[in-house]
Amino acid sequence: MHKLGLALFALAALAASQLIAPPAGAETYYPWCANYGGDMGGASNCGFSTLEQCRATVSGIGGFCDPNPFYVDTAKSDRSSRKRARH
Repeated sequence: MHKLGLALFALAALAASQLIAPPAGAETYYPWCANYGGDMGGASNCGFSTLEQCRATVSGIGGFCDPNPFYVDTAKSDRSSRKRARH
């Protein structure tokens, strides 16, 4: 009986984790990338919501900010798809 209760608890925990976890393809893309220079080829961080955040990060350590090439403005695409649907 104890094993059955433990198995049911494990099954419930697994089911709950599937409800809470975001889908695998639900990455969040931010609109700005910081590109850092360096002797080893540099690096980039595309985790900035605003250009000001990005500029504050590269300030003092070197680098520059670029638009994230993978960012899609979902609010903008929602508006344009609704506009097309009305025509």
